[in-house]
Amino acid sequence: MSKVLVPLAQGCEELEAVTIIDLLVRAGIEVTTASLDAERVITASRGVQLVAQTTLDAVKDQAFDLIALPGGLPGADYLQQDDRILKLLKSTAEQGGYVAAICAAPKVLVKAGLLDNKQITSFPGALEQNPAPGMEYLDQAVVEDGRIITSKGPGTAMDFALTLIERLEGQAKRNEVEQGLQRI
Repeated sequence: MSKVLVPLAQGCEELEAVTIIDLLVRAGIEVTTASLDAERVITASRGVQLVAQTTLDAVKDQAFDLIALPGGLPGADYLQQDDRILKLLKSTAEQGGYVAAICAAPKVLVKAGLLDNKQITSFPGALEQNPAPGMEYLDQAVVEDGRIITSKGPGTAMDFALTLIERLEGQAKRNEVEQGLQRI
């Protein structure tokens, strides 16, 4: 069974966070949600409260097959400023795992040095001030470049989560989950 970490920062985009978590759980994937600090109740960008299962400190030394970053502001800024997140992203990538980010969260991957010479997408304008060297922005819902997966925003969250399922568990599992959602 694949193991996925979804870090939840204060001010994250709730639609993205919940969609990622929900669809991955539907696929039978072990999902761990972790707050950045001891406060496990996260107030998301629109005021919805989410409750993380654990804290980042409790899981920072574990290995994950995928780390999926919800976007939203200021959530993506908090993720970008957290050295533990940057270290986890780098180690996951180095160990051959997947790293995924949606909306404004690809900025975290830029800071971690993971988007150099990569094709990516993000919320329009989110990376204009600080692009990675050689990064190529594509105006697509979901972009994959190796084991880096990025997506545009709340409206693409379902496509993003289904892509994550496909990479971790295969096309048949993606189809099964997608059929249950009445998308196909």
